[in-house]
Order: sequence, then structure tokens, then C-alpha cells
Amino acid sequence: MAAIAALGVGSGLDLNGLLRQLESAERQRLQPITLQKRSFEAKISAYGKLEGALSQFQDAVKKLGEAETFGATTSSVSGDAVQAAASNAAAKGSYSVSVSQLARGYSIATNGIADKTAQLGAGSVDFVLGDGTTHSITIADGSSSLESIKNAINSQQTDIQASIVNDGSGTPNRLVFSSIATGTDKAISSLTYSGALATNLTTDAATEVTARNATMSVNGITVTSQTNQVAGAIESVTLSLTKVGDATVTVSRDQEAITGAINEFVEAYNNIEKTMGELSSFNAETGAAGQLLGDSGLRSIQGKLRTALSDSVPETLLNNLSELGITKALDGKLAVDSDKLSKLTSEQLGDVQDFFSGTATVEGFAAKTLTAVEQLLGDSGPITTGTDGFKSMLSRLDDRYIREEERIAGTIDRYRTQFAQLDSLIASMNSTSSYLTQQFAALDAQLGRK
Repeated sequence: MAAIAALGVGSGLDLNGLLRQLESAERQRLQPITLQKRSFEAKISAYGKLEGALSQFQDAVKKLGEAETFGATTSSVSGDAVQAAASNAAAKGSYSVSVSQLARGYSIATNGIADKTAQLGAGSVDFVLGDGTTHSITIADGSSSLESIKNAINSQQTDIQASIVNDGSGTPNRLVFSSIATGTDKAISSLTYSGALATNLTTDAATEVTARNATMSVNGITVTSQTNQVAGAIESVTLSLTKVGDATVTVSRDQEAITGAINEFVEAYNNIEKTMGELSSFNAETGAAGQLLGDSGLRSIQGKLRTALSDSVPETLLNNLSELGITKALDGKLAVDSDKLSKLTSEQLGDVQDFFSGTATVEGFAAKTLTAVEQLLGDSGPITTGTDGFKSMLSRLDDRYIREEERIAGTIDRYRTQFAQLDSLIASMNSTSSYLTQQFAALDAQLGRK
């Protein structure tokens, strides 16, 4: 860099500026390579966008091949005694539910203690639960305050929750034992204290709240439950009991979920058509073109998808998409006759399912289309091969760019050397000219010419 800075000192010429201009001109040779790289990077990005749209379509097609999609159920409740959630395995029907008792948990409190930080002495607190589970909480002498006992109980087991309540009296601090879960199984059936605790800590029986199980009937059949979440009283339906009273639970086919899955398939395909249209577009007025205009891979994808959508399913009552109310518009996108589709899913759901999912002997539309999409997305498909090809071209362009930069650097080095030589030569010539001028001036003086 020092040599560059010194250029022009001897000659007085702006050789550094000239060298920069020459280097800028030389680097113009890199511009076509840069433009080509940007073009291939844009194509790779475009293929990524197309792959995303295909993957979304693949997920929608998979869903139409699953039996669960067409077995979707929904539940509704008349009355506010219960809430209901049905799985797809629930049988359609209407069920009369009558709740006579909600489940609740057990609780009991000790007699009051004046100072909750006072030490009550070593010992243990022992519980026996309704299901036979036992807990023995050991209390050390120096950690026997009401606070310490509460903390020890809560840290050593998960069936009973201890808390301290202040009742505002002269001895206000009570230790309250509450079962974590509702029902008689997790209620305290026996509570005892040992050691010094047996003297200083006593239970107030008047505070006892007994546990209860939920009681209800379904279509006249009595059902009991430890909790207010009742699973199995109605097969594959979970009931949440909210209050005593009556309700009617209706389980029906979820038409919205079924038609929604088909509409998702249509929307996913239309998104592919939109993406392919944008990537292959050309504006005659502006000259703007999509990144994959004229690309053979894109044309291959378009052809295979359109072939898949026009494929029929023989030996089923519904043979093609148009018979379900799904037709192709002039722009290549799919349109849905919602009324026709809704009527078919309501009245001929089995036929709709056979078309998409197939039967024991016939491959359904979803499986056929899925095979086509998987081939497009596979290692040998146009997405992967096209992307790999563009990446390979980018790699070669990177190598070419490096070689060009090396050649430019070599050319500029030669210019720099030549400029340094020119600078030195002109400096030498200037020095000689100055000397001769001085000598001629001296000679003129001797000869009296001045």
C-alpha cells in the first residue's frame, strides 16, 4: 500500500487516481458473474417457495386419506349441568344426564395456636387416606412451628395440602389439611399426632368437611365418580360436571371438520397454482419475469399435479373430484360447490370417504395424489434435482469469480509496477531537464547573453 501512496510523487501525475480507475474498469468483468449468481440464487429461493407450497398440499392430502378425518364427531349440550367433549370414536346419539351430587374434597383444621412461629415439639403427623394410602411426616424439635409443620407436610407428599388460616380469635392460627383430589378415595380417614405434637396440636372435629363422590345418571343408569371429570359414562365422551341438574348431551358427526379438511385440500392446491403462476409470470409492458419462467422443472411439476387431480377412482360410487362439486376454473385453480359438497358429506359420507381414502380393494384419490407429490418432493424429483443443479452452477460461478479476481489483481499489480517505472522515469527526466536548464543559464551568463 506504501508503493501505491508514493505513486505520482516523482512525476506529479495522479497515478493513484488513474490506477483506481483502471481497477474499477477491470472489475466490471465481475459484474456478469455477479448477475448470474443472483439469478441462480433467486431460482433456488423460488424452488424453496414451491417446495413449501407442495409440502402444505401434501399435508392436506394426507389428512384426506385418514379414516379419523371422516369419523370426526362433535358434542353439544342442552342444559348447564355438564359440559362434554367427544372423541372421534364416540357413537352418535342423544343422552339424558342427571347430576344429583358433585364430587368434593376433604378438609379439616386443628384447634387454634396463638403464635404460628412457636415450637410445638418433635413428633409426627400421620395420615391414612380412604384408599389405604398412608403418610407419616416426621417433625424435628427445632422445626416444629406451625409454619414448619405446614412446609414439611407439603414437601413430603402430594395427596394432602396443608395451609394456615387465621380465624381472628385470641388463638387464631389453625393448620388446615385439605385433600388435593376430590372423592372419598383421597379423603383423610385417620389423622393422628405423636410425640410432643400430640399434646400441643389437636384436631377440631367441628371443622371437618367430608369428601363426596359425584353421583349422576346417564339414560337412567346410575354412575358414581371420584371426580367431576367423568370419562366412560358415555363411551369416548368426557363429561365435566358443573352443577346439580339435568342436561342432554348429543353426539353427532362433525360436518364442519369434514368439509373443512376438503376445503383445506382445495386451498392448498390453489396456493400451489398461485405460486407457480407467480414464478412463471411475464409482464410484456415492463419486461418483468418470474424467477422460473421457462423452467423445465416447474413445467414438470405443473403437468404431474394436473394429471393427478384429473385422475379417477374406479369401482367407487363417486369417481372424480367434479362429482364432489370440486371443479377446475379457467385459471387452473379449484372451485368448490359448497352446497353440493355439504349434501354429499351429510347424506353419502361413506361414498366420499371411499373416494378419498379408498377401500380394501381400491386405492383412493388421496393415496394416488400423495404418491405423485412424494415423487415431486423426493430425491429424484424436480425440486431436489433442480435445486442441486442451481447450487452446482453457483459453486462453479464462485470458482470463476475467484479466478477473475486473481487475474484482476495480477493486472493491477502489473499496472502498478509500470506506473512506478513511469513515475521514476519522468522524475529522472525532470531532474535532467532542470540540470540542463541551470547549465544553459550559467553559460548564457558567461557569454554575456543576459
